[in-house]
Amino acid sequence: MASPAAKPIATKESTQTKTEAAVTTGPAAAAFIAGGIGCLFIGIFTTGAEMSAGLKSFLQWDAGVGPLSGKTGYGTIIFFLSWAILHFVLREKNYDLKKAFTIATVLTVLGLILTFPPVFQLFE
Repeated sequence: MASPAAKPIATKESTQTKTEAAVTTGPAAAAFIAGGIGCLFIGIFTTGAEMSAGLKSFLQWDAGVGPLSGKTGYGTIIFFLSWAILHFVLREKNYDLKKAFTIATVLTVLGLILTFPPVFQLFE
């Protein structure tokens, strides 16, 4: 009896389709940049309150807290507004996250500089 010849087994490649959700970086970039914008405006309000008595009284939402309540309140409102606008604009785009982080860092640093007493006291 002859030994059976080894026959190669034919296999079909399964054609599985992988559905991958397209991940865009625009929403993350929008959040980064909006955070920087919010920080910058807190710095602007801090320095502006030293420059203008009218702005200082406008920012005083609570007498116990003083103008800090308005500075942080408006900064937060501006953050959320800019985040919503930037998210709408960038939601379906791939935005360079390094560039967004750089923009956010520069805006945040500028905002922090404007909140330091030696800086904002120059405008008293």
